[in-house]
Amino acid sequence: MTDIYSKPSGLLDEKLPDVLMRIVSELYDVAYLIERVEPQLLEVGGAAVLQSPDSMKVLQGIDLAVQKTRGLAEYIDTITGTIPDEWTVDVSTALSLVKLADMHKALSQGLRHGHSQPLSKTAGDIDLF
Repeated sequence: MTDIYSKPSGLLDEKLPDVLMRIVSELYDVAYLIERVEPQLLEVGGAAVLQSPDSMKVLQGIDLAVQKTRGLAEYIDTITGTIPDEWTVDVSTALSLVKLADMHKALSQGLRHGHSQPLSKTAGDIDLF
């Protein structure tokens, strides 16, 4: 794809498929983090949680959030395979809107593997902001 416009220096042009795959990875991270909430609610609330209609709606909402997040990830992953590698996008403005440092780092760097969220923190660790 030929660019007929001159761009100011400093803009972050990246291959669109690479950017989308980082978004896919973040969506899978979100699904995993949401999924981890459900067992904790059952542990804290005990068997009574399963008896409450309102609690069941919350648990079903958690399941739906996980399914929708993974569905979006799979959708983007699938259409990304059809996008030519030559297509680029300037990610500088979008990155400036991402406030979580770990997510900003994951989205701004090259393709990565693993989770952007620290999953190995010990109990009691907390990030204050």
